[in-house]
Amino acid sequence: MIIEKIASELQVKATQVQAAVKLLDEGSSVPFIARYRKEATNGLDDIQLRLLEQRLVYLRDINDRRNVILKTIDEQGKLTDQLKRSILGCDNKTELEDLYLPYKPKRRTKGQIAIEAGLQPLADSLFNDPNLTPETEATKFVDADKGVADEKAVLEGAKYILMERFAEDAVLLQKVRQYLMANAHIKSQVITGKEKEAAKYTDYFEHSERLSKIPSHRCLALFRGRNENFLQVSMDADPQKEDSDKGSHCEHIIAQHFALNFANRAGDAWLMTVVQWSWRVKIALHMETELFGVVKEQAEQEAIQVFAKNLNDLLMAAPAGAKNTMGLDPGLRTGVKVAIVDATGKVVATSTIFPHVPQNLWDKSLRTLGMLCKQHKVKLISIGNGTGSRETDKLAAEVIKANPELGLSKIMVSEAGASVYSASELASNELPDMDVSLRGAVSIARRLQDPLAELVKIEPKAIGVGQYQHDVSQSNLGRSLDRVIEDCVNAVGVDLNMASAALLSHVSGLNRTLATNIVNFRDTNGAFGSRKDLLKVERLGPKAYEQAAGFLRIVNGSNPLDASSVHPEAYPVVQAIVKNSGSAVNDLIGNTELLKKLEPQQFVDDTFGLPTVTDIINELHKPGRDPRPEFKTATFKEGVSSLSDLKEGMILEGVVSNVANFGAFVDVGVHQDGLVHISAMTDKYISDPREIVKTGDIVKVKVMEVDVSRKRVSFTMRLNDDIKAQTNQGRNHDENKPRHGNKPTNKPQNKTPKPASANLAMGNAFADAFAKAKKS
Repeated sequence: MIIEKIASELQVKATQVQAAVKLLDEGSSVPFIARYRKEATNGLDDIQLRLLEQRLVYLRDINDRRNVILKTIDEQGKLTDQLKRSILGCDNKTELEDLYLPYKPKRRTKGQIAIEAGLQPLADSLFNDPNLTPETEATKFVDADKGVADEKAVLEGAKYILMERFAEDAVLLQKVRQYLMANAHIKSQVITGKEKEAAKYTDYFEHSERLSKIPSHRCLALFRGRNENFLQVSMDADPQKEDSDKGSHCEHIIAQHFALNFANRAGDAWLMTVVQWSWRVKIALHMETELFGVVKEQAEQEAIQVFAKNLNDLLMAAPAGAKNTMGLDPGLRTGVKVAIVDATGKVVATSTIFPHVPQNLWDKSLRTLGMLCKQHKVKLISIGNGTGSRETDKLAAEVIKANPELGLSKIMVSEAGASVYSASELASNELPDMDVSLRGAVSIARRLQDPLAELVKIEPKAIGVGQYQHDVSQSNLGRSLDRVIEDCVNAVGVDLNMASAALLSHVSGLNRTLATNIVNFRDTNGAFGSRKDLLKVERLGPKAYEQAAGFLRIVNGSNPLDASSVHPEAYPVVQAIVKNSGSAVNDLIGNTELLKKLEPQQFVDDTFGLPTVTDIINELHKPGRDPRPEFKTATFKEGVSSLSDLKEGMILEGVVSNVANFGAFVDVGVHQDGLVHISAMTDKYISDPREIVKTGDIVKVKVMEVDVSRKRVSFTMRLNDDIKAQTNQGRNHDENKPRHGNKPTNKPQNKTPKPASANLAMGNAFADAFAKAKKS
C-alpha cells in the first residue's frame, strides 16, 4: 500500500519505489543510490529519492499509529468492521485522529458523568424527536442521589452528552475543517499597554488575513509576537459576517450535518443551544488550535526549505582554489587578526595588527602585511565583512598597490559563524595551540579557498541564511540541513588526503567516528595511496566502503581512477574499455576524441547497465570535475562604507546574502544588508525570488530608499526604476497585505507592481531576526 501510494505521488513505477525502499532499508544513502544504483531504481534522481524518503517515513509513521489505534479500540470491544475499514483506508494523520477521537482514553468529562447518571436515553430521545418538550422529559430523570437534583441539571447533563458526541464526529469535523480552511481569517491585536515594547510588531497591531493564504514569514511573525506576549492571535471563523447574533456559519454546518431542521418545535430551542455550545465551547477551540498548528507547520516547512536552499547555494559557492591565502578578521579596538594558510589550508603564520582607531598604526600594519605576503607567497587576501571590514578592505588595497609584483587579489567574504567555530570543540582539536581570537581569521581564509570544506565545520544555524530559523521545529530543521550538507559534499566529492574529519563525516556511509578514524589513520600512516587502503581503517567495513568509496578522491595515487567518481566496483568496466581501445588507463582519461568513439552499449553486462556505463565514460572525459561555478567576486564601491554614504539613485554591485520568500537581501559593503523586494527584481511576473537570484550571486542594485535611524535599505534590481514614483506609491500602500504572488486575474498584467518603500522595508520582525542571525 505504501509503495503504491508513493509511486502514484511521484508518478513513477512501483518497482522503482520498491527498489529504492529496499536500498534505503539496507542502509544505502540517497547520494549513493542516485549515483551508483541507477539500474536498480531505473534512474530515480536525488530529488525524487529525497521526496520518496520523506514520504516513506511519514507513511510508516501513520501505519504505526494506525496499528496502535486499531489495537486500542479492539481492546475496548468497539472495533466494528465499518470502523476498521475507515481506519485502514485513512492515509492522513488528522483524519486518522478524528476517527480515533471518540475512543481515545481521556479524563472524566461532564458528558461521561452525565452518562453515568443515566441521562443518555434522555439525550438520545431529545435528539431523535425534537417534538418532545425537554423540560417535561427531564422530570423523569431527576435523581438527587445521582447528582441531578432538578430539571435544569438533567438538561445540562444531556446537553454535554450531545456536545461531546457532536465534537467527536469525524465526518462533521472534516466538513467544519474544510470550511474554515477556505474562509477563516487569522487575526492579531496588540496586547493593551504593550504598544511601546511591541514596536517591531507594529504591522500586526490590528491585522487580519485569510488563514489559508498567509505567507510563511507573516505567519511566523504573528506566532513569535504571541509567544513574546506582545500580540493576541485568534481565529475569525466568519470574517464576512456583520451580525454576530445570527451565529457562526459553522453552527449551520453542525445543524445540517445532523439534519436538525429547526421549525419551532418544542425541542428545537434546546437543540439549537446544544449546537451553539458544541461550536463555541468544543469545536471552535479545537479547530483553532488544530488549524493554527497546521498553518504554522506549513510555514515552518517553507521556512526550512528557504534555509535549505540558501544553505545549498552557500555551500556550492565557487571556491577560489588551492592558493596561499591571508585571512583578515577585522576589528577596531581589539585589532585586526591575521592568519595565513598555505594551498592545503595549513596555518603557516598568524599575527595581530592595529591599523584603526584608537591605535592608528596604519603604516606599521602595511609593512607587516606586506612582509607576510612576500614571506609566504600569498596570492589571495580574504577579508571578513564584520565591523571594520571596509577600513580593513582599504588597508588591503594599499598592500596590493605597494606590492604589485606579488599579484595579490582581495575578496570580502561573509564571516557569519566564524566566532562560533572559533570557540567550538572542533576548532580546539584542529588548532589546539592557537588563541581563540585568531581561529576566526583562519576560518575566513579557508572559506575563501573552499567554502564547502570550511562551512561544514559550523553549525548551519550559525551561518545566518535562515528565515525565522529559531521559531521552527529544530529537529526538522536539523534533519533538512543535514540532508543538504550530505548532498552538497557528495556532489562535489572529497579529497581523502586533505579533508578534515568534519567534512569526511558527511560523506555517504561515514559518520563522525569513522571520519575521525580516517584522519587518525592518515596521521599515523601517511597519505592514502589507494581507495582500498580505507578497508584498513578501524571499524570501516565493507558496507561503509561501498557507500563512501566513490565519493572519496585520491590525487596522484596508485590508481588514476581513484581520483575520479568512478566507483571501485565499476573498475572492471574501465578495464574492458581499456582492452577494447588498446590504450592504457592514463592515456584514456581525458582523451575526448577516443572516448567519443566508444559505444556504451558494447560494455553493458549483467552487473553494469547502460546508465552506469554512460556515467563512467562521461567521467573519463573530465575526471573529478567540480560541479561548482567559476570563482567570481563583487567589487564594492570605493567611498561607500556605511549607511550614511548611501544616496538614493546610486547603482552598486553587491552579493546576495540571503533569499526569503518576499525578496533577497544584498550586501553592498555598508554593514547592513538591503532588501530587494520580489516586485523589484524584474519586469516580469515571478512567484519565487529564486527564479532570479540565489545566495552568493553577484548583482547590481539601485538604492531606492535609506532609513539610517532604523538601519533599513531598499534596493531595486530594475535599474531604470524611478525613485520618486516608487517612494510615493509605497507610502500609500498597505504593508500588511500580500504584495506579491497574486497572479493576474481578469486584468492584463505584464509587469509586477512597482516596488514600494513600505514593501521593501518589509516585516520589522523578520528584519530584526535576520540582523540578529547575521551578528551571531
